[in-house]
Amino acid sequence: MYFCCPEINVLKEFKVIAFTHRRTPLDQVGRYHIAPEQRVKRLEMLKTNLRIDELLYLSTCNRVEFVFITDELLSGDFLNRFFTAFAPHWSNQEVMQAIEQAQVMEGDEAIRHMFHVASSLDSLVVGEREIITQVRSAYEDAAKDKLSGDSIRLLIRKVIESAKEIFTDTPIARNPISVVSLAYRQLRTMHVKTDARFLIVGAGQTNSNLCKYLHKHGFRNFTVFNRSMERGEELARNIGGTALPLSDLASFNKGFDVLVACTAAADHLIHPALFGHLLQGDTDRKIVIDLAIPYDVDPHVYKEFDVTPILVESLKQAAEENLALRKSALVQCEEIIDKHCAEFRTMFRERLIERAMKDVPRKVREIREHATNNVFARELEGMDDASREILEKMLTYMEKKYISVPMKLAKEILLEQH
Repeated sequence: MYFCCPEINVLKEFKVIAFTHRRTPLDQVGRYHIAPEQRVKRLEMLKTNLRIDELLYLSTCNRVEFVFITDELLSGDFLNRFFTAFAPHWSNQEVMQAIEQAQVMEGDEAIRHMFHVASSLDSLVVGEREIITQVRSAYEDAAKDKLSGDSIRLLIRKVIESAKEIFTDTPIARNPISVVSLAYRQLRTMHVKTDARFLIVGAGQTNSNLCKYLHKHGFRNFTVFNRSMERGEELARNIGGTALPLSDLASFNKGFDVLVACTAAADHLIHPALFGHLLQGDTDRKIVIDLAIPYDVDPHVYKEFDVTPILVESLKQAAEENLALRKSALVQCEEIIDKHCAEFRTMFRERLIERAMKDVPRKVREIREHATNNVFARELEGMDDASREILEKMLTYMEKKYISVPMKLAKEILLEQH
């Protein structure tokens, strides 16, 4: 449990709308995923239409989060406008479904949530380290695209710092596992032979990590399909496979035993017709590992063909068992988050003072220039050079003090009240 200061919440403009395994079926999290080529345009439109000052978008294989700064309350009307702007093609029913599935937070709750996210405490697999990299990358994208600003920068800097301390100083990530490692463990229970033919669709981080597991344990027969041949060839080199452009998947005729798919596509890539072609008449049971959000493989494939799927949804039980093993570390993690949350509140209050007083130096200089050029111009004309020099030194000294002293006093008052 943690306690918020009873004063007015200066963090109230921090907002989070999240879709995670806690409230959203994992097979529906993909509804909120934005394809990379559409991301900037859609987020800029969302930011403009909703009068959002700063925005960060995080999408992983089991969560989508919008972290933003606005002075608007997260009312039903705001959420309706938010999702209508996010997906203008959605029906009223789809917008209402999004509102029902959303985990909505603001102020201290939103801040604390982000500390939990970066530390993996809110992950499907508690203790997985990939999330800290994903949070950092999401911020870097937002900063590069000029979607975020100083407030989100300060928050992400602090949550990364907290997450690093948790991963270093607690046993939460001891013998680390992840969605990828859970998928591999499930695959191993199926006794797949090391000469099995793997089709790898997508060469992103998730598939790359899974392929490392496979290669490490003796699997060697890989064909990698990817839109970017450069990335596809890099992954193929690392695992001793062959790289082909994604466009060649429809004409591939060498068969397969295991299909591994994880791309950033906004819709299904592999439909029953394509899957049937890839089988090349083979009637043996196949394995599909699909860790994409949304899923790359159309669910109808599992109804029409003899397939054993390994999906994020199917890993939930293993993830819950993993959480039970790590419960003893959670108290220690919460203590670290308490500390960093308190430090962030103080740091952010100081930044608010700095912002509020950012015009003070300019105002002081304007007063000084008006005094010397207008109010006391005649008197200054009669002064000798030595006297003018002393006066300039005095005015410069006083100008610096007029800037620094109020800032220092304001910070001291703030800290004393807090």
